[in-house]
Amino acid sequence: MNIDVATRTIGSILFLIFLGYSSRKIGFLKQGDERVFSAYIYYFALPSLFIINLTEVDFTFERLRFIFAGQIPVILIIAVYVIAYMILKFSRETLYLLIVSTVFGSLAFFGLPFVILAFPGELILATLAVASISIVAVPISIGVLELHQIGESALTKTARHIARKLSKNPLIISIILGFILSLLKVEIPSPLKIALEMLGGTTATVAIFMLGVFFYGRKYVNISHGLQLSLLRAIVLPLIALFVASWLNLTMSEKAIIIIMHGCPVAVSNIVLSERYNFYKETMASLILISSIAAGIYLNLWLFLLGY
Repeated sequence: MNIDVATRTIGSILFLIFLGYSSRKIGFLKQGDERVFSAYIYYFALPSLFIINLTEVDFTFERLRFIFAGQIPVILIIAVYVIAYMILKFSRETLYLLIVSTVFGSLAFFGLPFVILAFPGELILATLAVASISIVAVPISIGVLELHQIGESALTKTARHIARKLSKNPLIISIILGFILSLLKVEIPSPLKIALEMLGGTTATVAIFMLGVFFYGRKYVNISHGLQLSLLRAIVLPLIALFVASWLNLTMSEKAIIIIMHGCPVAVSNIVLSERYNFYKETMASLILISSIAAGIYLNLWLFLLGY
């Protein structure tokens, strides 16, 4: 394993998480302050990062191939789950849990900072990976949670409800806007561009710090179940991503970034969504804790296996 890469990723991430956790323990921050950090990233920092970096993407064949390499693993793993559900006849709720636990990863709050630290010169490629995967994974995850809450009897109504939600989602809006500006070759005015760059540049640091704030003071149960589910993003989905990336003949750095993004821990926002939709609240909290703590180690193992 490359000691320099491991030190940059594990050391830096753990230190920022420790600072966030300590800020709660000491009393600098109080319960609920993590929502402020989350809102800042969700509504300001990350959309700015998407817009700035996606407008600089030249959509060549190689870039489109990279985008598809990020999206295909999500579609394949869901197809596997649906086939297993039809054959093994397990409950629909189990199917929903498998999908949300697997496809809704912490791409922005963990994956992006990790890739920036591991590959300092690949910010645009990392942002493109987050955007291309999120535009598929986020609607699917929200749709599954809505089906869990409403049920399939109101499928048409649910679809309209999801479409309305996604049309107001700042991440989806900024991704689409970034793609449009890139395709139209629109130049962002310099003052606005500088402001967006300043906002976007804070994403990685604030996101990791927020993880530490989030972890403090929560009760964690169903640890063993959370550990089992964490293997889906630690091993299963990255393996599928490795197969797809090899099949599409991506470069080494592109392959590594796609695998890391699909291996990053479960999204922190899942804890908020699980409470809102009354969806395996305790299990999701344990899953997020386990996958986030372990990710610094197993993602570096993936880099080692890939030759970094």
